[in-house]
Amino acid sequence: MPLFRSLFTLGFCLSIAACSYKPAFVSEYKIDVQQGNVLSQEMVAQLKPGLTRDQVRYVLGTPLVADIFHQQRWDYVYRYRNGQTEQVETRKLALFFDGDNRLERVAGDVEVAAVGDLVAPVARNRVVDLGSISPEAAAKGLPPNQEQGYLRRLMNMMGL
Repeated sequence: MPLFRSLFTLGFCLSIAACSYKPAFVSEYKIDVQQGNVLSQEMVAQLKPGLTRDQVRYVLGTPLVADIFHQQRWDYVYRYRNGQTEQVETRKLALFFDGDNRLERVAGDVEVAAVGDLVAPVARNRVVDLGSISPEAAAKGLPPNQEQGYLRRLMNMMGL
């Protein structure tokens, strides 16, 4: 009986110790973590002075921080941690509004649009020729309807 207890205790201690040891060739999977507002350069490039709060919210989404003590300022914060390399990327964008709730200025890590980007794009239209009908084909008219097959008539009878 004492031998059984000692073997059981030894086995229990070894199993607990095995949980705390990790060999070097074993690596656990770590996920990528995104927090905050994801802002692309295209989204920020659409900002221009004079936009209303609703227009800014439509373009960028709801701000992460809307401080009650600084009601004329919205903060968009983004943090990304790569699970494999453990590198952390942080972006901050602050928008300032004037008394009329119009966008006044932008500050932060992301660049706003240049003056050339704010010009409306030129419409690009092109004509596509889908083919012309010859006068003989137009005079001939449409081809006659073909008779429906057995399956199609059966499905029509069933209402399908």
